[in-house]
Amino acid sequence: MRTKYLIALLAVLALIAGSCGGGSLEAAAECDGEIPAGSTVTVWMHEGSEYDALSEAMNAFNTTRGPELGVTVEVVSIPEGGYTDAIKAAAAADDLPDVIEFDGPTMANFAWAGSILAMEDCISDDVKDNLLPSLIEQGTYAGNLWGIGTFDSGLGLWAWRSALDEVGATIPTSPDEAWTAEEFEQVLRDLKAAGYEFPLDIKPWYGSQGEWFAYAFAPMLWSAGASLIDRDSYETADGALNSEEAVEVMTLFQSWVNDGLIDMQAADDSNFLEKRSPISWVGHWMYSSYSEAAGSDLVLLPLPDFGEGTRTGMGSWAWAIANGASDGDAAMAVIEHMVSDDVVLAVTAANGAVPGTKTAVEKSPNHAEGGPLELYITQLEGAPDVAMPRALTPAYPTMTQTFTATLDDIMQGKDVKTALDEAVAIIDADIEANEGYPEPE
Repeated sequence: MRTKYLIALLAVLALIAGSCGGGSLEAAAECDGEIPAGSTVTVWMHEGSEYDALSEAMNAFNTTRGPELGVTVEVVSIPEGGYTDAIKAAAAADDLPDVIEFDGPTMANFAWAGSILAMEDCISDDVKDNLLPSLIEQGTYAGNLWGIGTFDSGLGLWAWRSALDEVGATIPTSPDEAWTAEEFEQVLRDLKAAGYEFPLDIKPWYGSQGEWFAYAFAPMLWSAGASLIDRDSYETADGALNSEEAVEVMTLFQSWVNDGLIDMQAADDSNFLEKRSPISWVGHWMYSSYSEAAGSDLVLLPLPDFGEGTRTGMGSWAWAIANGASDGDAAMAVIEHMVSDDVVLAVTAANGAVPGTKTAVEKSPNHAEGGPLELYITQLEGAPDVAMPRALTPAYPTMTQTFTATLDDIMQGKDVKTALDEAVAIIDADIEANEGYPEPE
């Protein structure tokens, strides 16, 4: 564990050194309503569950809207696990493309560092007004809009209904009905007693891939009354990440690992798909494969309530005009295509995410009242009391990397208070090294 901690510390210190000297927040995309003929827009995309649908949408642009505008899209795909590092490397080399995807909470860091351009002067009012309010919130930092998404996100507990019926568990279907932490643990223990060796699937094999641990398990902190950072000042993690509430909820989580309720050796989705782990703590992107495996036996439940109500993350991958854009209008034309209803519905049909526009939500049977994904809409409608945005601060990349390493240590048995205190020290060192990440005057 100590070796892993030192590796994480060195990585964070490298981030600190690389992030100093940011603050180019006055940078905005220039749009005059004219697109030069023969424009080429290079787009970087991550290889996620929706990649094929996004690629098809880009190809459709090249055969429909693109020729009308004189714009051609060229797509570069990058593995998700190394995507953010690739953006940082390109920014350092002054070699960014025209358009990039960004994972929602990295936006503030990219904006602060000058890697992306504010799009307020480029986006049309009609497009902006049709976006979900949660996507506008996710894409806004320091009073400017920096990115918009094709979809929003949601966490929950996917479960085999028949397994829950087997142990007589209630089945909560709305945030107000969420299991308490005690009720959830009892369900897990009842399932284990019924012969399910590892009743809870948490995707530990996602762990080293970017944002998973923070996205998945920060809601436990929020639900308990804690956080990764003091959300009032954004100046320190002390008293938030190492609070009494944080220690208590992370100790509870550690006990689930210690008591064999979670298969920490899981290396793929088969535990849930084959019903060996009948509850899966994961997001919308598993809907397609889970529904194929479980059919009508699949049910979506809210995450447990750890004291202050169930919580879930929100925000996801979004589009930004990168600092390498040769023409803001051409870049924005591609982005607006990617938030058109046809594209939104095709992508969310592939990944189970919440459609990113109000009109697309109305057209999505999965998200309608009584639909299998209705809970995700209900959670977003409950924001910020149910769905919560991750911290909109340039310190977030350090926060998520640190929390990932810390949670890994906790799952391996490290003293919880010690682990959280060390995480606070790393996060606060990053904030101090960047003079508090001041916003522009």
